[in-house]
Amino acid sequence: MVSAIRPHLTPFYVKGRVYCDPCRAGFETPATTYIAGAEVTLQCNDRITNNIVYSKKVRTDSSGSYTIFVDANQANQNCDARLVTSPLPDCKEPTPGRDHSRVILNRFNGIATNDRFVNSLGFMKEKVASGCAKIFRRYGELDNEN
Repeated sequence: MVSAIRPHLTPFYVKGRVYCDPCRAGFETPATTYIAGAEVTLQCNDRITNNIVYSKKVRTDSSGSYTIFVDANQANQNCDARLVTSPLPDCKEPTPGRDHSRVILNRFNGIATNDRFVNSLGFMKEKVASGCAKIFRRYGELDNEN
């Protein structure tokens, strides 16, 4: 009797955070808060046809963090973590350039761990919060020191 043994594939764990930018800075600042209950999708597209070949949606936990379990190698795909929705009514606008982040899901890149860390994804408040001018002034002071 002949039997085929399928090799055990170790899954990937895609990890990231979702934030609210009250200063509309386009990046995380000391005023940044993290969003519980935000929806994030991991979407992988075929590199040649651009057809969606894998998609999984999750919600962030109480700290604004998420982990997406991926049980298959996505070697021939382009995969991105993407913002879907924010539960905060005053922080729903995706931050341009921070609304998605590429993640490599193959084992041919020298990364020894199964964890794949994604840049933080962000939403912006509709109006700039008070106190943000002070933060921006501080950044300006740091720039002027050099």
